[in-house]
Amino acid sequence: MYRIGLLSDTHGYIDDQMLAFFAQVDEIWHVGDIGSLEVTDTLKRYKPLVAVYGNIDDAKARLEFPETAIISREQVKIILTHIGGYPGHYATGITNLLKTEKPQLFVAGHSHILKVIYDQKYQCLHLNPGAAGKSGFHQVRTMMRFVIDQLDIKEMEIWETKR
Repeated sequence: MYRIGLLSDTHGYIDDQMLAFFAQVDEIWHVGDIGSLEVTDTLKRYKPLVAVYGNIDDAKARLEFPETAIISREQVKIILTHIGGYPGHYATGITNLLKTEKPQLFVAGHSHILKVIYDQKYQCLHLNPGAAGKSGFHQVRTMMRFVIDQLDIKEMEIWETKR
């Protein structure tokens, strides 16, 4: 069983509230627009980290993290990317990736809008944790945490606070 903390679009911002929300997780996933490697360095000191870079991330972030990560936890195959779209409106190349990789979980950021949608067509759960940072049009900062237990993705919790 894995307890996962999920965030995106920090744009260089991290605070103690965010870390407290992830206190009981086993691993943190950051799906891009990190903004500063100080954010991921802090997260890595706190918990194991899986991250991908986003469109605002610089060359240093792009050297340290991939654009897309394909991982497995328990019996769940997962794709992590920053610009992924969502069911019915996937970004270029994502549909082919979903067809070839057949993940049970597809995670993207970029939109600054928290979404949890099951994609019937590709039989996978789509997650977007919204934006955890203070930069952007969003008025509420959001993150998620959940459990992966064998094939089950469960116990989804949302963290939100005003910007």
